[in-house]
Amino acid sequence: MDEGGGLGRVMDRSLEEFERLVDAEDFLQFFGIPYDRQVVQVNRLHILKKFALMKEAIDQQYSHEDPECRLLLLREAMQRAYETFLTSTAAEQRLFKLFQQPPPRVVVIKTGDIHHHGNGA
Repeated sequence: MDEGGGLGRVMDRSLEEFERLVDAEDFLQFFGIPYDRQVVQVNRLHILKKFALMKEAIDQQYSHEDPECRLLLLREAMQRAYETFLTSTAAEQRLFKLFQQPPPRVVVIKTGDIHHHGNGA
């Protein structure tokens, strides 16, 4: 498990630094959130998607807050996004269109039900 510096670390960071982050590990390390590499490796895109949805809400509701407050809200959102996948799966979260679509219609034909109607040649 990777360890981070916690809340004190966030206070020393800026929104400009935050905006340059790309990978899930970058965000977790930036915010000083301890994480399991295996969990992130398996759920990387889903963690980022969940975080992006929460970030969007934060950006809309708290756009006028000072940067320090916004960073703390973003840290909390990243921690919640990561922790979601400690107890849930990507399929259960249904964050991507693939998981939101109904299952395709499948027709099952048993091989015993198939009859050959040829002339046998």
